[in-house]
Amino acid sequence: MNIENAKAQMRKGVLEYCILSILSSNDAYASDIIKQLKEAKMIVVEGTLYPLLTRLKNSGLLSYRWEESTQGPPRKYYALTDKGSEFLLELNTSWKELVHAVNTINQPL
Repeated sequence: MNIENAKAQMRKGVLEYCILSILSSNDAYASDIIKQLKEAKMIVVEGTLYPLLTRLKNSGLLSYRWEESTQGPPRKYYALTDKGSEFLLELNTSWKELVHAVNTINQPL
């Protein structure tokens, strides 16, 4: 088994959670989301992010608005909806339960 593939699959599994978490504090432009993910070592490219943002928007978890930019075309800023905030709270609970379960299993013998 390839460790890099396994690590990529683990990151992919929590990407939605990370995006919702980023947007819980501030609305953000897609490149800002990518920057924060990369800073956290959650490597992601635009080709991965945009379809995910669209899926989250279509699910009612995100909304967006256009803002004029002083540097080029208008920018699309994403925001968490009320439904997205509720979903994120549920994910927070699930994440804590998952981390606890993995830590319990991963105890040294």
